[in-house]
Amino acid sequence: MMLEIQDLHVSYGAIRALKGVSCHVEQGEIVALIGANGAGKTTTLRTISGLIRPQSGAIIYKGQDITKLPPHQIVNLGLSQVPEGRRVFTRMTVLENLEMGAYVRNDKANIKQDIKKVFERFPRLEERKGQLAGTLSGGEQQMLAMGRALMSKPTLMLLDEPSMGLAPMLVQEIFNIIKEINQSGTTILLVEQNAHMALSIANRAYVLETGEVVLSGDAQDLANDPQVKKAYLGE
Repeated sequence: MMLEIQDLHVSYGAIRALKGVSCHVEQGEIVALIGANGAGKTTTLRTISGLIRPQSGAIIYKGQDITKLPPHQIVNLGLSQVPEGRRVFTRMTVLENLEMGAYVRNDKANIKQDIKKVFERFPRLEERKGQLAGTLSGGEQQMLAMGRALMSKPTLMLLDEPSMGLAPMLVQEIFNIIKEINQSGTTILLVEQNAHMALSIANRAYVLETGEVVLSGDAQDLANDPQVKKAYLGE
């Protein structure tokens, strides 16, 4: 087991955002978290990556309790996050954004090789490597955010709403890339509003409602579940 979340409780002031969330991710999987806005999906990811401190519960990554570690130490352990809304460094070039993704590393020759690999995976980024990130399209910024996360050489990647604001054709392209990243050895925990797409590529999934896991199981089984169809798939 790569990641285990045990009975996680998180509050924003008086608002209880997570009420005892438990889930796990095994090596090599794509696991999806689906649910409506405000269900606690992003809060779960931000808590795993150390950006939010839970009131109680534990986060175990590769057998180590990381619940109280600061974010940069968590990145060092091989866990990176592609945040909701991309959050690229808009006033830096594409290349500089990728170099920032490798800030925890000091193996310069390998960093150059990994930038080359990112450009092979995202040819459009190579064409725009000297361009300011803020001038890229939404789809290109999403590719850059994913490329930047790959530069820390993660074994587990947390993806938060990768399809948000993208045209349908680009959504398909981004999800194909997510599958490729997974097939090349990176385990993925995916938060996604587009439940159809998430369940189509995931091995397993969890359904969150108001801070609690209400359903979990094989992704295809959930895609065929009448409750999930009605609430999240518009069927």
